[in-house]
Amino acid sequence: MTYFKPFFISTIVLLFMACGSGNQKPSSLFEIVLEGNSTSIKQNEALGVSVKNLKDKSIDNIVYSVDDEQMQLNGNKIKFDIPKLGNKVLKADVTYEGNTVSVTKKIKLLAATAPEIYTYTIINEFPHDTNAYTQGLEFYKDTLYESTGKRGRSFLRKLDFKTGKVFEQIDLNKTYFGEGITILQDRVYQLTWQSGLGFVYDVDGLKKLDNFQYGKSREGWGLANDGEKIFKSDGTEKIWVLNPETLGEEGYIETVTNSSVFNRANELEYVDGKLYANVYQKPSVMIIDSNSGAIEGVINFGGLSDKVTKTDTWVATDNVLNGIAYHPTRKSFFVTGKDWDKLFEVQIQKK
Repeated sequence: MTYFKPFFISTIVLLFMACGSGNQKPSSLFEIVLEGNSTSIKQNEALGVSVKNLKDKSIDNIVYSVDDEQMQLNGNKIKFDIPKLGNKVLKADVTYEGNTVSVTKKIKLLAATAPEIYTYTIINEFPHDTNAYTQGLEFYKDTLYESTGKRGRSFLRKLDFKTGKVFEQIDLNKTYFGEGITILQDRVYQLTWQSGLGFVYDVDGLKKLDNFQYGKSREGWGLANDGEKIFKSDGTEKIWVLNPETLGEEGYIETVTNSSVFNRANELEYVDGKLYANVYQKPSVMIIDSNSGAIEGVINFGGLSDKVTKTDTWVATDNVLNGIAYHPTRKSFFVTGKDWDKLFEVQIQKK
């Protein structure tokens, strides 16, 4: 017994080593290398891509893909003409010596050009309730609908934008912090902040019809719609696409500039293929391509809060610009802020 024991142990070790050599992790065999060691790529840019052979294997074929779409090599370069921007994973399926393994590399696909800068001209000023901590603003048939936040102060109301007269209002339970709204097919959809819960109302009497829960999105921030689907921001770089019938999340876009992925989209409005998004705690609004996520423009609303009456309870980091609604007949935007005493009608133009 003592004679065979060392032999037995050494045999097991050799067998283990042999098995281990055939089950190495793909990342120990191959590595994706991008030209210039870049991890950020602009949309439609052609960049050199290769696979580093770490163990001198005999490679038969390599297939590259992003978002499950095969990417074609042209002279060892890939043109990253991918419709949706943001955080991506470049995958290489490597066939070698009768095996196929997959290796991946995280990349950021950015906008091709920098955002253009826009400014504004005030057309009209209207009264706004200083007890309205505005989180959502939207027009429907010339009537303004507004959703507000703060627990114990959250409500949904419809009002005359010219006078501030409230037609109807429903108060939320004090446990909820109201957020963005959108209106589609005679229904008002309203988010709450951290409760993971949204509400659906009849557009006429504001009668609550249903509740809905969030899926993978983190929180409830802003809502908008393009007539067919609903867009939802959640405090991250993602703007989620919701099915209006099921309220299920069916995908997302990510908001990016030509230099970074950006994560401050708050209140939303949709106009002609673009999402207008308040930048969280900043006096500005992003103009986002609703298909790609590219931030194509930034509207600088600096100076607008100077026209608002400051109260003793005014807090600069809290009573910020928030709320944007487009009036399709007047072809103008309406903007306000949290607890502001004015609602501004503005025209947007390039600076």
